[in-house]
Parts: sequence; structure tokens; C-alpha cells
Amino acid sequence: MATIALPHSVLLELKRWNTPTIYNGWEQITAHNAAADAFNLEETRDFMPQMGPMVGYAVTVVCEPSNPAHKKNANAWPEYRRYVAGLPGPKIVIVQDLDQPRTVGAFWGEVNSNIHRALGCVGTITDGAIRDVDEMTNAGFKALARRLCVGHACSAPARWGAEVEVFGRKIQPGQLIHADKHGFLAIPPGEEKHLLEAARFMDRNECQTVIPAARGGAGKPLLEICDDIAAAGEKFRANAKQQFSRRGEW
Repeated sequence: MATIALPHSVLLELKRWNTPTIYNGWEQITAHNAAADAFNLEETRDFMPQMGPMVGYAVTVVCEPSNPAHKKNANAWPEYRRYVAGLPGPKIVIVQDLDQPRTVGAFWGEVNSNIHRALGCVGTITDGAIRDVDEMTNAGFKALARRLCVGHACSAPARWGAEVEVFGRKIQPGQLIHADKHGFLAIPPGEEKHLLEAARFMDRNECQTVIPAARGGAGKPLLEICDDIAAAGEKFRANAKQQFSRRGEW
């Protein structure tokens, strides 16, 4: 299935929720195995958690900072940037670093983040390294990465526009990505349309059932609170079953 382009207003609303909340909605509408599909399987580190979540469409690129041959290709950077510029945004650059886990140079720093910001990119997910973290933050360019690094070595785009694998997850160009300090979620193509509505419903469902049952038991015997939570859990599941059985009516 092809990726469904969402209105920018929907993307702005998706950005208001954390990534686990988006996952809670997505698992109700997906045809995939939501227990394992779509999110990172290895730990990521959000170097700009104060910027909140980021949402955008995947731009994929592979680098190998230890290999000087890539930097000798004078056309690589200009061709890659024109490729990025030609894609719809907002964009999140997904970088597979072939050197990891022994990263020797950072693909990202102050200059590259500012350039990509000008090309409509809002951030990156890289299983390699970044540097100039304060300057990247100042550019408004969010990064989830494996580590920080002092140098850039021979960083250059080796290839782009194809499937990559970062943090144990394969990502295709154009996939909708939602990411924050918890990790990232790569929505399978074709499952974007009702994502916001599903996330909203599941958050509201929690707030109207199990959470008030747990928080509203002050002064009650603990066993009675357990009964209240069990009853609220049943209502939570019934609400979800009713809501998502009507997906064809959305």
C-alpha cells in the first residue's frame, strides 16, 4: 500500500501526543503484529527531549564515515541534497551508519542540521553519532541517535532513497514517523489515515475508565479498589471493541 499524505493540520495534532499514545491508537487499527512491528527494537537516545515529539516522512540515507571513498565523490552531497529538496515534508532523515556499533564520525552537526532544516527536514533518527548538540538544538533540528561524537571523519551520503535499518527496525522511504524520548514508530504504508482519531479515542478511553478507577479510590478498602479497576478494565476493552468494530464507517 502507498503512504497516505496527511493534511498538515493532522500532523500538527499528532505532534501534540507522545509516541506511546500514538502507538496505542495505531495498534487498534493496524493489520500488523503490533506487539513487535513498527517501533525500534534497540534503545535510542533523544538528545533534544525538550523539543517534544517530531512527526514527518522518512528520507533514507546510508553513511560510512570510516570509508574515505565516499567523501571522494564530489557529486554525492549536491545530488543527495537535491533529492531531499524534491520530497514532500515535513521530513525526518533516517540514517543508517554502516560503522556502528563502533562509530568513528558524526553525520550530523551544526552545518548539516541547518542545511537540512532549510530543505524542510525537522530532525533525524540515526544509529550512528551526532555532534554540536547545542547548535543542532538551536537550529530546531531534533535528533535521536546512538551516541555523541567529537569528529565527522569521512561522513558523506553513500546511497539514499532505499530501505534502511536502524535500531533493529527496517524503514522505507516515505513512511510516516513519530518519535520522541521513548523511541520511534514507523507507520506501515496505508495505515496513516485514522491514526489521529484512534490515538485520541484510546487516550480518552483511558481517562474515562481505568485511570479514574485507580485514582478515585481514596479511603476505599484496597480490595474494593481492585474490583473497581477490574470493572473499569472491562469497560475500557468494551469501548475499544465497539469503537474499532466501526472502522469502516469512519
